[in-house]
Amino acid sequence: EVQLQASGGGLVPVGGSLRLSCAASGFAFGDYAIGWHRQAPGGGRVVISCIVKSGESAYYADSVEGRFTISRDNAKNTVYLQMDSLKPEDTGVYYCAADLSATMRSIDYWGQGTQVTVSS
Repeated sequence: EVQLQASGGGLVPVGGSLRLSCAASGFAFGDYAIGWHRQAPGGGRVVISCIVKSGESAYYADSVEGRFTISRDNAKNTVYLQMDSLKPEDTGVYYCAADLSATMRSIDYWGQGTQVTVSS
């Protein structure tokens, strides 16, 4: 059974930090790019960061560039998203996703999401 288990969300004040984790099982994790997508209240899912299968390069949306850092540990089948200097607009449900094509346009597997709320 394929699983992507996102965790680490919570309630944090403006300027605070959170570290999200995405633990994968049931598929060849090392062959997939992994991305984090955010769904703000009333909005759609938007990719905010993703990392290639080797971990050597990553993409960040302009809205999080310089504040968020994505990393992965292929030995642990886990991807992390370190979120610093959080803003109210970072509030939303964060989903991790696996994409063999590495484009984040053809997601193969979705995780269940973890809620992040930044209070002002």
